[in-house]
Amino acid sequence: MTATPPSEVPAPQAETRRAHRIVAAEGSGPDQERTLESLSLGVGAVAFVLVALVALIAFRFESAPISGPGSVGQFSAIASAVAGILAFIAGRYVLHQRQSGARRLGVLDYLDAAALAFAHGIIALLSWTLLAVILEDAFIGAEVYALPLLALSGAAASVTAYLVFYSATHMDLSLLALILAVFLVEGVLAAMLTASDPNWWKDNLSALGMTNDLSAMTFNLTLIVAGFIVTTLARYTTRGIPSSHANGIRWVRLCLILVGIFLAFVGVFPVDRFFAIHTGFASGMAVVFAILVIRLPAWIPGIPRPFVALGWLFIAVIAVFAAFFAVGYYTLTAVELVAGILVFTWIILFIRNAAALETDINAA
Repeated sequence: MTATPPSEVPAPQAETRRAHRIVAAEGSGPDQERTLESLSLGVGAVAFVLVALVALIAFRFESAPISGPGSVGQFSAIASAVAGILAFIAGRYVLHQRQSGARRLGVLDYLDAAALAFAHGIIALLSWTLLAVILEDAFIGAEVYALPLLALSGAAASVTAYLVFYSATHMDLSLLALILAVFLVEGVLAAMLTASDPNWWKDNLSALGMTNDLSAMTFNLTLIVAGFIVTTLARYTTRGIPSSHANGIRWVRLCLILVGIFLAFVGVFPVDRFFAIHTGFASGMAVVFAILVIRLPAWIPGIPRPFVALGWLFIAVIAVFAAFFAVGYYTLTAVELVAGILVFTWIILFIRNAAALETDINAA
């Protein structure tokens, strides 16, 4: 997990690809993709059979509603989440075993895998739950018969296991950024929709994490795991980026890691019990982001100028919304939502621009 010192000459193109391809399989033959595809299908088939058998025991071959407690939707969502977590772990293990001369895994490697496995599981849980709620509204009062129930439960887990195993064995920075975005959006939306206080938005976004119900736990866990994923992105994104600044890459990496750590601590310390600490980390995250955007052209001189201008535009928008809040025109929730969306949009775009810069330099 040790990053390339910024003072060294940029790595060759092959090394660059390995730095930006988080799980690149080294030393694999031409049949690598076909083998991984076969393994993905096998994992999906195993998930189908096992979940169908569990559904047979759980529902005793009887009908069940589409969504809600004791429904096929609830069962499929939970079973798919478990299948997704196990499939991701299996995918990482298989890939590590297939790498020639694979190094010994460190603590950060295991933490990365755990956070990403959890993120995939939560995405599966929320996605299938949302689909079940939509179908319930389309088929009001309908129940799922016993045999289709087994098939649907198994199919949901099978599709989830297949996709997650594929994700685990093909994880690159673009896919990792997409996982972060989907996880954040679904986690926060789930907390909003299940909040016990319907007027939470009149206070601030952090009010979602103030209660002791499932909504608050969902919101806080979403921030904690998302923060850890951001630190993972920071470590991998900044490997091999060319820069004429002696410590530029190190500073960029540090700022991104601090954004991830502060985001996680915002979830660790709910605002109702740790107001000063919570506010401090939230404010610190905004300050670090502003410093990163302002200093980025100096730290990475080759970064595209349109992207630099976009960062300044994001800061200006956040400042305008903050001013509107100060005069009572906007709620704090609106400011936090806009700021959060812009910050994570910038991070995702930074990954794309950094990769483009590195590709151009190594192709020259």
